[in-house]
Amino acid sequence: MVALDLRPRLAVLLVGFLLVLDKAADGAPWSFWPPGGDPGGCLSWRVMVEANNAKNWRAVPAPCVGYVWAYMSWGQYGRDVGTAADEITAYAASQAPAGEDGRDAWILDVDDTCLSNLPYYQARQFGPYDPAAFKAWASRAACPVIPAMVRVFRTLKAGGFRVFLLSGRDEEALGACTAANLAAAGFVGFDRLIMRSAGYRGQSSVVFKSAVRRRLMEEGYRIRGNVGDQWSDLQGECAGDRLFKVPNPMYFVP
Repeated sequence: MVALDLRPRLAVLLVGFLLVLDKAADGAPWSFWPPGGDPGGCLSWRVMVEANNAKNWRAVPAPCVGYVWAYMSWGQYGRDVGTAADEITAYAASQAPAGEDGRDAWILDVDDTCLSNLPYYQARQFGPYDPAAFKAWASRAACPVIPAMVRVFRTLKAGGFRVFLLSGRDEEALGACTAANLAAAGFVGFDRLIMRSAGYRGQSSVVFKSAVRRRLMEEGYRIRGNVGDQWSDLQGECAGDRLFKVPNPMYFVP
């Protein structure tokens, strides 16, 4: 049996310990965590957003604009959405429709769940919501698809579920362009696109989406799952058997 020479490892540990003592002697704070793990506290801020601990914020904090840009654009966001999509499809596969009446349904939010508004928010440096500017952007019907969510949509349809797309966009102003954008992105064959009608203008997302879900249940649908990028997509009445939140650190919808 060959003896393991631990001297090189002990030397590394000793050097590290001496560096810690040197920092302590200078009065500088120290810890055994690697330095520079969260400059500006932006990772912690994003976790607060996703955990619904940060509320009613109107714009990404200025020190975190670059962080959010990088998170959304350089791959981590795509990986996170992909992981969420894997969980959704695995759960859906384990939950066959409860009956043969075709009333087992899923609800998918649209903005930044199915379609991405990243180019719009990047151009505005993730600043406060501007209704007129967003209307002009959405009217172009050019929102990029979120690929993982097309996969979720197709999996749900193939599994025999009804799929309703639910959006807080104004139906009168943006109904036609939103439907065209969804079709071009691959969302073909959904059961209904439901948008904010005149009667719900000015009401919160929770109030509007709760009312829509309640109406679907009154029509006899069983909401087996609900997917959104905002907590307000998932809160309120008749939310569904299982809720899935996909990440979005770009904006907050109450």
